[in-house]
Amino acid sequence: MSRATQHLDSWALHLLQQTASYFNTHQRKAYLVGGSVRNLLLDEPDTDWDIATDGDAAKIARQLANQLGGFYAHMHDKASRVIVKNDTQEISFDIAPLQGRTIEEDLRERDFTLNAIAVPLSAVISYLTAGVALPLIDPTGGQSDLDTHILRAVNQSIFKYDPLRMLRAVRFRMRYHLTIDPRTEKMLIRDAALLPHAAPERIHDELYAILKPEGATERLRYLDAHGLLTVLMPEFIPARGMPQPSLHHWDVFDHSLETVSALERLLTLLQQTPEEIQHSQLHSNGHDDLITLHDLLIEAEQQHILNIADLLAPPMKLAALLHDIGKTITYAVDAEGHIHFYHHPQAGVPLAQRVMKQLSASTHDRRLVQQVVAHHMRPGQLSHDKVTERAIRRYFVELGPTGIHVALVALADHLSMRGPEPLTEAWERHLATVRLLLTRYIRERSRILPPRLIQGEELIRRLHLEPGPIIGQLLEHIAEAQAEGRIHSKDEALWLAEEKLNREK
Repeated sequence: MSRATQHLDSWALHLLQQTASYFNTHQRKAYLVGGSVRNLLLDEPDTDWDIATDGDAAKIARQLANQLGGFYAHMHDKASRVIVKNDTQEISFDIAPLQGRTIEEDLRERDFTLNAIAVPLSAVISYLTAGVALPLIDPTGGQSDLDTHILRAVNQSIFKYDPLRMLRAVRFRMRYHLTIDPRTEKMLIRDAALLPHAAPERIHDELYAILKPEGATERLRYLDAHGLLTVLMPEFIPARGMPQPSLHHWDVFDHSLETVSALERLLTLLQQTPEEIQHSQLHSNGHDDLITLHDLLIEAEQQHILNIADLLAPPMKLAALLHDIGKTITYAVDAEGHIHFYHHPQAGVPLAQRVMKQLSASTHDRRLVQQVVAHHMRPGQLSHDKVTERAIRRYFVELGPTGIHVALVALADHLSMRGPEPLTEAWERHLATVRLLLTRYIRERSRILPPRLIQGEELIRRLHLEPGPIIGQLLEHIAEAQAEGRIHSKDEALWLAEEKLNREK
């Protein structure tokens, strides 16, 4: 019995056996192909099985779905999917017609050699149940490349046929710790300009898969070295080599990439134990702000304000990457030679929105990135002076729970600004400010955002006002006074509103 059987329970194995039996009964050729064979050779678990057949894929899939008690779904390029579920798991069979007269012709038209291996489906069952050696059909040398950790294109045209394969190459390189062979790397550079021709939804999925694991900056740099990053995000082209004020270690381009790395470093640390945090280089002697942040994030998750795992998800990394994109169009040098980027957060919003739209990002992800780009300077600006309750309240009135995400990217921005240089008191102030912001929102939210003492409709009725912008202004004026503890009742709120109206007459 093979090691791969360890990854299959009896239910999944039975489904595979039923599938093989179906093809045998109907006298149709069936081969396990692509990533399914690759994962089998790597002894990795798989719940998606790719099958190539000489029959009518749609007809076979419908019949197979009925036989397995699953359901049928049409995919693309004549391929169909059968999905079978039980109480705890889901398995899918992707059925596709042979691309060519033979399985060998089919394999020679695939993307990479390690995905261009096939095994007769009946032989897979023998391998899984009795440990019989797999009779590989391997016309391009995929097993050898898999054994030596090489990612090699099957032919010179794979990226022209499907440009998305360029992002898949980078993902496979990461996922399986592969070296891309020199010829394939040259093809990446040669065909990089074709990448935008791929469907935005497919680009979105591949890029998110590339960004998700730790080490996203290294993969972003690999994309950039092969011309793929600025093809996806041409907004970054002016950032390369664009200098910054002396406090910054990197130019705008490198700073943007290093902020992603800093975000990973910071949030990975904040998920460790207090003892581990205490021994970190980011921990300030005599201050436990990082440990408090660690506790606050746990409390925020318990209150369902956020999921800690989402703080390192691709949208946050894109927000970190794009936070300074507005600098590319606001660069200025004054008469004394000082560099400025006036209003770059606001200038960056439409650029970031354009990038996220091109990536077919969800409304939630676009909103997150927009808020981070627009407001990432605010926590640092608050740290320059004593932080007032009014400033904290305004921050969260405008940003809500996203203010937590903004504050964390702001800390990563500060770390990236310093580069390898030692942290200073400015870091301690910035960290203390973020700790205060999060404390107020997570532990003392009712203090800074208390329930309204009065609604707009009652203001209109009691003060004989017409609906309009003044109502919102009065409500905000009342809410600030309430948060500061200056008023506590509806009568006091009405009095305050009348006083404001009288002053402005």
